Amino acid sequence: MKEYSVFVIIVMTLSLFIWGRWRYDVVACLALMATLSVGALPFSYAFTGFSNPAVITVATVMIITQVIMESGVLNKIVVKLTPATSTMTMHITILTGLAAVLSAFMNNVGALALTMPIALQTAAKHKRSPTRILMPIAFGSILGGLTTLIGTPPNIIIAVFRQEKLGKAFNMFDFMPVGLAVALVGVCYIVLLGWRFLPQNRVAQKTAERYRVQDYITEVRVPGDSPLIGKTISDLESFTLADFLLLGYIRDHRKRLNFSEQTTLMPGDILIIEANPGELEKIITAGKLQLVGSKDISVETLRSEEVSIIEAVVVPGTKIEGRTPQRIKLRERYHLNLIAISRRGQTIQQRLKNVKFQAGDVLLLQGNTKTLYETVSDIGFLPLAEAEVKLQENKRIYLPSIIFLIGLVLAACSILPAQIAFAGVVLVMVLLNLTPMRRVYDSIDWSIVVLLGAMIPVGQALQLSGGTDLIAKGLIAISSEAFPVTTLAILMIITILLTDVINNAATAVLMAPIGLSLADKLGYNPDAFLMVVAVAASSAFLTPIGHQNNTLVMGPGGYHFGDYWRMGLLLDIFIILVSLPMILWVWPL
Repeated sequence: MKEYSVFVIIVMTLSLFIWGRWRYDVVACLALMATLSVGALPFSYAFTGFSNPAVITVATVMIITQVIMESGVLNKIVVKLTPATSTMTMHITILTGLAAVLSAFMNNVGALALTMPIALQTAAKHKRSPTRILMPIAFGSILGGLTTLIGTPPNIIIAVFRQEKLGKAFNMFDFMPVGLAVALVGVCYIVLLGWRFLPQNRVAQKTAERYRVQDYITEVRVPGDSPLIGKTISDLESFTLADFLLLGYIRDHRKRLNFSEQTTLMPGDILIIEANPGELEKIITAGKLQLVGSKDISVETLRSEEVSIIEAVVVPGTKIEGRTPQRIKLRERYHLNLIAISRRGQTIQQRLKNVKFQAGDVLLLQGNTKTLYETVSDIGFLPLAEAEVKLQENKRIYLPSIIFLIGLVLAACSILPAQIAFAGVVLVMVLLNLTPMRRVYDSIDWSIVVLLGAMIPVGQALQLSGGTDLIAKGLIAISSEAFPVTTLAILMIITILLTDVINNAATAVLMAPIGLSLADKLGYNPDAFLMVVAVAASSAFLTPIGHQNNTLVMGPGGYHFGDYWRMGLLLDIFIILVSLPMILWVWPL
């Protein structure tokens, strides 16, 4: 009876994942509590998921990725390759291939974060639409993760699951024979054919055109008889009773975008205001202000020597998702002005301080030139601009990569378990002052950690209750025992469809026990079934919600929901056709 209770809980969990009303880490915790409440899992198992080696390995890889990214060594590699982007095919080949290689040894999001700004800059340089470039890069970063243990969370989860159930984990490069074949075929498909399925008629827009700042940013003059004269900037909102944002002011023909809230207004000041028409009318009426219509407002109006603007994307699962600019105190704490939000190609202009950030939102932010990139990154946004390499750090620029390489060798040669090797790498980086402890904790995507920690016990409950055996019997019944490849194909297709609507790590946690139960009942090599789950769990190419990287490129690329399956469907078919024979060859039944 307990197995049916677990089935109901998992179905409800999947439904909540697909609905997207709550974050997936919250949903995972609900699933864990529900599993405990029906008695399908002993209380002593409740939080064992957080001590699982897979959770530690995923967290340490996130930290290492961030340290190496901040060292600047990878930026140099990317910059050197960008001159080879003269033709569209070479453009996509270089950046997609680079994203695939990087993601084999670092976090998928980190690989995309390095290549996406370069893609946008080179696309603008060659006057090409990012629509045909960003999705190939995102897909390439996912494919590259298939090749190594640390390339993607599902591989780590499958390796640890094998350790727990069969006594030995998959090694660092056990995934490479199958993963490399899939990645090579996948990248070739993307480069030669896949990108051609993407829309041709979406012309790349300049920043000003995308956000249409002239529609809601206005200059108004403070005349000599204005009641605002003598009042401070901080008094403006309470005096006018309007909802607006003061971006700067012009005094004596000098633009001031970096100003104090205690600055006193004087006759002749020109205020640069962000407000919708209704709120603007309130400001003009209350302050007896005059519209300045002598020149058009542009993005350049919002820049000066001290102040710059930057575009950034809201990363799925970060602490800012679902929160408003007002709640995170974007201006008061971080000294950033939110100029505009572009969501699925539509610009949000009204009451921005009360808009809840959603994953994939593209933001236009204004702040101090010297600290803007670092501040935006620290908050949890993904800047769509290239990070500057700090020349003064060149003497130590290669040190994080060397330390990581040593840890990689120790794990690959099975001298140390992966979680121990990479935890040691993080510790050495901290001791050598390559990263402060604050950055160590900030580098971890805690939503993934909580998701894994909560879902791993739910997967155990499915096994303990006998649910995996029931599912395995059902799959065997609809396939043919005479053709085990049919069972493998069905397992792969189900896993692919599942990972396209829920997190890939959660998919691996749920499907790995089912794959093992299938192998046990059929009497076949369990490694083949676990490899099928590993490959399929990372093959999220049909929707923008199946993988973080798909979500991240949706806004900047101007993609619609249906654009993903146009390129991703054939890619999934190629993955199935290539991976199944390779798995049966490398891991024979």
